[in-house]
Amino acid sequence: MHSHQTASDTIAGQVRKHRARLGLNRQQLADECARLGAVDLTYAAITNIETGRRNKEGKRRREVTVDELLVLGLALAVPPLLLVLPLGDEQIVPTVPAADPRDPYTVWKWCTGEETPTLAGPLDGRHYVDPRPIAGDGPKWSAAWGTAAYPASLYPEFERRREAVHRAYLRTETAQATRRTDKEGHSAAETDYLHRLEELARHINDMSRAGLTIPDLRPDLIEDMQGLDMLDDPDVINPRGTE
Repeated sequence: MHSHQTASDTIAGQVRKHRARLGLNRQQLADECARLGAVDLTYAAITNIETGRRNKEGKRRREVTVDELLVLGLALAVPPLLLVLPLGDEQIVPTVPAADPRDPYTVWKWCTGEETPTLAGPLDGRHYVDPRPIAGDGPKWSAAWGTAAYPASLYPEFERRREAVHRAYLRTETAQATRRTDKEGHSAAETDYLHRLEELARHINDMSRAGLTIPDLRPDLIEDMQGLDMLDDPDVINPRGTE
């Protein structure tokens, strides 16, 4: 614990790796960063990032900012999160200065809100969710984390349900063409579509209660949900392409 190894050290190694993967020298990477608007990521800056020069206390002279992480990821054609959490490439990565490093995929799930961080420990070989109240008498840390991370689970699920509705809708259109010869198939397609639509509507209601912005949807899907009284607030979403 209390190691001087930082996330910037991990990023430095990944920048070197992906720069070599693309066959870029440091000046070419600096040019790519400048093209993206990061003119401060010069040849000298990239050199300092990659070499990780230390001061007398052993700390890096040049850390990587969040803004720079985004630029470097785009310039190197790699998801920025993979620069700091290189899945399958490193066994452990730094977390916070007061805690032990952890495996990259564990920290990845913290960053995406899939799991609650477990920095306390290890006790009996295990890590534990922080049980303390924030600032001594505030909410439990784990509960506060769960509340803040809630949107991270809702938006991916919205995408899955929206896609399921879209596929079901296309099946109803196909079944419509054969309605006269396959009434049973048409009925099954309609039932599946309504079931998927209701699932999406329930999820939209959950997002609305959480105060989240609902992504745009096709007007016909919105009309169907509104017409079937599936939405708690019929005006909570806009048709795709409108304001």
